[in-house]
Amino acid sequence: MRAARVHEARDAADPEVYPRLVQFGHVVIPTYGALTALALVASLAAAMHFARHLSLDANKVWTLLVTAILTALVGARMLTVLTHFAAFRQHPFWVFGLTSVRDWWIAPVSAALGIAAGILYALAYGLPVFSVADALAPATAFGLAINRIGAFLAGMDFGTPAAVPWAVTYTSRIAALWYRTPLDIPLHPVQIYEAVVWLGVFGLLAWRLQRRHHHGELAGVGLFSSGLANPILSLWQSEPGHPAFSLVLSVAAVLVGAVLLLERSAKPRRYTASDENPFAG
Repeated sequence: MRAARVHEARDAADPEVYPRLVQFGHVVIPTYGALTALALVASLAAAMHFARHLSLDANKVWTLLVTAILTALVGARMLTVLTHFAAFRQHPFWVFGLTSVRDWWIAPVSAALGIAAGILYALAYGLPVFSVADALAPATAFGLAINRIGAFLAGMDFGTPAAVPWAVTYTSRIAALWYRTPLDIPLHPVQIYEAVVWLGVFGLLAWRLQRRHHHGELAGVGLFSSGLANPILSLWQSEPGHPAFSLVLSVAAVLVGAVLLLERSAKPRRYTASDENPFAG
């Protein structure tokens, strides 16, 4: 009992206890959750800004984003419940937490469901799909950069052991409990590497926004860049998920991005968001 109190006192005084952003009694606000919420709000605000810049209907884009996000969130919860149905039957309210359950395939599948819902909404309400994708590309990169900073502070998605001067060493027992973060071992700050990459992609897309030649160009740049960066970043990821699936996604992103970028040679004139969209039903 005394040892437990010593550990609790150490965690309370340890400046490295980043998994908890704020704690009020037994109520804890996780750092990763708070930064993810901030990333979502920042992405939505950026998407609205870029949508207006591309002369898109901001109200429809907002509804599209909310539809896609809710579909992805609900889909992720439902997929987790179906995968761990025996545990869910014993603890029904467990679905609202699921902190320690992270099946590698659920995130991409739920994201695909959200994207599909967004595309269907765009088709149903006459939004130009490729222009919407151009508005969302830099906003998504900006949000992912913030999300990766949150993961770094929390000790989530940690990197491989490192002997570099900028290695990070986690000491929080809470990080070890919540995210299985290894303690007292220098690790590559791969989350910061990822944040830098996403910030670079965001800067590139924001700069290229004024120089867009056709619908889908910014989305192509974002997909192509992320597809190239992901296999490199996975070299320093301690838990890269399913390597084969991750490689397939990276190759698909590069190929789809290249197709969207090659559209320039077929349609060299400058397009605007008011052009007719062949995908708008």
